[in-house]
Amino acid sequence: MAALPEGTPCWVDAMFKDVEGAKHFYGEVLGWTFGEAASEFGNYTQAYSGGKAVAAVVPPMPGPEGQEAPSAWMLYLASPDAAAAAGKIRDNGGEVVMGPMQIGDFGTMVIGRDPSGVLFGVWQAGTHKGFEKQGETGSFAWAEVFTRDVAKTDAFFPAVFPYTAKKMADEQMDYKTFHIGGESVMGRMPMTGEFPPEIPPYIQVYFTVDNCDIAVEKSTKLGGKLVFGPMDSPFGRFAAVVDPQGAAFAVIDPKTTAGEVPEFM
Repeated sequence: MAALPEGTPCWVDAMFKDVEGAKHFYGEVLGWTFGEAASEFGNYTQAYSGGKAVAAVVPPMPGPEGQEAPSAWMLYLASPDAAAAAGKIRDNGGEVVMGPMQIGDFGTMVIGRDPSGVLFGVWQAGTHKGFEKQGETGSFAWAEVFTRDVAKTDAFFPAVFPYTAKKMADEQMDYKTFHIGGESVMGRMPMTGEFPPEIPPYIQVYFTVDNCDIAVEKSTKLGGKLVFGPMDSPFGRFAAVVDPQGAAFAVIDPKTTAGEVPEFM
């Protein structure tokens, strides 16, 4: 498998106090199955869709800091040199929260925070190359940075990764996409007044589903909370959800589209 271009979303994972509860929830909503917990790596447990690795869940790290950390999905961006990425994060006003940390022969990890407070991961692949499938049912589809300071975020990510940015031509909406070559890899949305102040900036991870409404129904039946949608768009029918342990994510059915694809400049 060829190395992914620098800055490409390559993996997601989340920390849960109740790992078995998370496995049940995502198994029902996204159809995931789970491998054996890797005890030598903090009981890190990979999730599979159709036998292909798509994500992972892990219990909190030992100690009060780990126990107090809220459940949240973490998006990792590919890098050929995690240490160099850490340097760029610091040089451009961000914070290196963890790492660079080598994880056996799997690869090297950095956890960073952009100047507006958005947490994200960097992954330099070893034997673990990242997603074994994406854009298909049960796997990663898309991600969007939600930030209260768009100027800082817009300056930071293209300085750390080789992104170009395009803005939606619609003047009514402040939406940007980050691109590698001709491919869009991530969106950026401002956090407006409808976001409660206690919700920190974050990256919203989208997972592909066959039917958005059914996925939402399963989520709420299992204790999740519908935040937004379901809504039709030119890119698919989607909804934003919070799982029973507080981790936000979105589901999208890319086959069910409506409207014209907007122009970006």
